[in-house]
Amino acid sequence: MTRLALVTGASRGLGCAMAEALAPDYHVLAVSRTVGGLEDLDDRIKARGGEATLAPLDVTDDGAMQHLCRSVHERWGGLDLWVHTAIYAAPLTPTNMIEGKSWHSSVAVNIEATRRLITFVSPLLQAREGAQAVFLDDDRAGQPFFGCYGATKAAQMALVRSWQAETRRHGPRVTILQPQAVPTAVRARFFPGEDKSALVEIPREGARLVDLIRQAG
Repeated sequence: MTRLALVTGASRGLGCAMAEALAPDYHVLAVSRTVGGLEDLDDRIKARGGEATLAPLDVTDDGAMQHLCRSVHERWGGLDLWVHTAIYAAPLTPTNMIEGKSWHSSVAVNIEATRRLITFVSPLLQAREGAQAVFLDDDRAGQPFFGCYGATKAAQMALVRSWQAETRRHGPRVTILQPQAVPTAVRARFFPGEDKSALVEIPREGARLVDLIRQAG
């Protein structure tokens, strides 16, 4: 049986690096809005001898995500792994100056999409023995100017930790990983003047995180 890994937020950053590192052990179902990034990922996965199915979709699109999960059920019968890295990084701003668009986008991607995806993906993971869901933590709650990102990321992780506690006995396994600092586009928005040479290379960190997934599985 083909092992299937769903990676949401797969076109760049750690999501992309992890998707590439999962091949060829898994058939990678790569989800992102960025078509060009997905096509580049597909080329790299094929170069490693793996296979991918590209899904250029928005994780906030309820209908598209339901359709995707129904298609996974009909074609593969379940999922062995879900890696969720999709995130919205609102610009840093004083808390009393957070504007509505950034707030609503942060809630839509970081909280609401995560809640819906847990609901949609959970039955697919339950259909496979030893299946695992993986999330990346980034605790910025309470830090100056991180009010929008910090609050919504903390809410996302609160959902994940509740699901982790609820599934501890009967599965699926829910794993929370702590990435090292890497030069992603998200981090560049937060720390634009940072010395990138002091950061861990994205492919290297992606491979390390995938090794941790294998150890947890």
